[in-house]
Amino acid sequence: MTEPVFRETTAEPRTEAVPLAQLSLELGHLYMEDFEEGPARLRAHFTRIKPWVDAARADATARAGGRRPRISTCFLIDDYFSRFSTPAELVPQILEEAERAGLVIDYLARESGCAVADKIPLAESVAGRLVESPPPGSYGARPPATSTGWLANGERTPAMRTPAAMNRATGWQPPRETAARRHSVFMDVELWDDDAEGRRTWSCPFLAAVWQLARLGLLRNEGDAVLRSRPAPMGGFPHTWDELAPLVQLNAQAAAFSAYRTVSVLPSRFLPVEHAVRVILDQTDVDAGALRQVAERSAREGALVPDSVADRIAYVFYPEA
Repeated sequence: MTEPVFRETTAEPRTEAVPLAQLSLELGHLYMEDFEEGPARLRAHFTRIKPWVDAARADATARAGGRRPRISTCFLIDDYFSRFSTPAELVPQILEEAERAGLVIDYLARESGCAVADKIPLAESVAGRLVESPPPGSYGARPPATSTGWLANGERTPAMRTPAAMNRATGWQPPRETAARRHSVFMDVELWDDDAEGRRTWSCPFLAAVWQLARLGLLRNEGDAVLRSRPAPMGGFPHTWDELAPLVQLNAQAAAFSAYRTVSVLPSRFLPVEHAVRVILDQTDVDAGALRQVAERSAREGALVPDSVADRIAYVFYPEA
């Protein structure tokens, strides 16, 4: 006879599931200096990316075995490092120029929402999940990223010290990438800085890493889903950025915001930023429950995803000149 087993429900971790498309396709990640150039700058951007967007859709269809894949599109506005214009003035311009190029934006996000969304400190939460990969032969002399605000993908150049008397000076040593393929491509990423009053400013690469985790459906706060989309406001967009939801669903018929994979079509100047994103994601302890949900659901659909979170991300970088 099997004896009953009693277990407190609070002892069982709960992870809220989120809807998942097959592809999250980013149609832009522009800054206020881009918008200052007016509608012509937006028009050039959307016109330039249209063929690449079509190619990404074709690739997603091929991955789905010819069936129509669930694809959602998104657009990220920088309102974190600078504020320009208002949503009431800017968002209609974006939507008009996208439509002119034959593109539909399903979701609009504010970059400040990658720092804090609905009073949840998303960036701080991800920072708490950083797990640095110690380079081979390291002995813990380097302060942790949580103290310095810097994260590397290998061993930094050792500091040069004045040798003691009778000791031989140690020569210069190069930095080393942990997973180098014969030659190193070393990167040291600044995650944040603090001002004299202790106010923290998150770096662009770190916020972009949070953005990718959100698009992959892998962000949770105590098991709850975060960065929930809200429908576009009735009667027009507000006149201040703080009044606009962190994530707005512009298309009521759109597929889910989060997806198994992401593709971002970006100007080539973003290449170093996105390299830094991969360094960050490779050293982030992503929520295990969210990872398991994605693995199980993608397997049922026959849309297996890579084990590495960073490998679920793809890019198209186009030259601006």
